[in-house]
Amino acid sequence: MLVTNRFVVDADVASEFTERAHAALAALAARPGYLRGELLRALDDPTHWCLVTEWESVGAYRRALGGFDVKVTAVPLLAQSVDEPSAYETLASAAPEGEIVIVASDRAAGPYR
Repeated sequence: MLVTNRFVVDADVASEFTERAHAALAALAARPGYLRGELLRALDDPTHWCLVTEWESVGAYRRALGGFDVKVTAVPLLAQSVDEPSAYETLASAAPEGEIVIVASDRAAGPYR
């Protein structure tokens, strides 16, 4: 499961934002089910940022949000992200030069329903 939170951050508060994002990423990384995470900034517009995390499952991500350190550091930051869907389930994947692996959706029967 992939979670993407996008932010628009004024240049004058970018330093404070990155400190808060680093703390949020560390808190999330300490939770069970966390696989990886990255803080990204757009190349074309440095006011646009993205915090991307990958989780074993939707349940692991939801449980992580209930952790004390996450509630204190990550949740306030995530609440400032652009108001749009942020959690995505994996439906197909491929390793470098690998075959496409299709996974059934947790939402409905059959691929991509």
